[in-house]
Amino acid sequence: MPIFELDPVDQIAVAALGQPGQRQFFLLASGAGRTLTLTCEKSQIQALLVRLQQMISAQGIEAAEASAKDPHLQPGEPGEEESPSESPSVRFWLSHQQILAFSKQAENVLTSGRPLCPRCGLPMDPAGHPCPVSNGARPIF
Repeated sequence: MPIFELDPVDQIAVAALGQPGQRQFFLLASGAGRTLTLTCEKSQIQALLVRLQQMISAQGIEAAEASAKDPHLQPGEPGEEESPSESPSVRFWLSHQQILAFSKQAENVLTSGRPLCPRCGLPMDPAGHPCPVSNGARPIF
């Protein structure tokens, strides 16, 4: 199994391409003379942010004013997908400040999508959505 390691990371960011509701997410990192582009699901980015926040809290790191500056990274080709047994492993080495800045930048990207319905919390399309709170037509699973 190949292992890609960026030690140290110079820049790390999340990017989204496409229209809200149809976006494709990428985790971008550069360092050690290379740039990595990883295709991700929105839920994977959200889970990463939750874990980073837990780690920051557990270590008692003070959340100084972290700026969400534009990292100037653009998604490249993520490469070919391999079988699960041959999936690469990626390790990033970040400073506390990089983690705080990355968290803020990633949250900005994630929240720039579709607005959430104030009644049910589900994403709304520009034309609205079938809100289950309003007895909408959304199927119940």
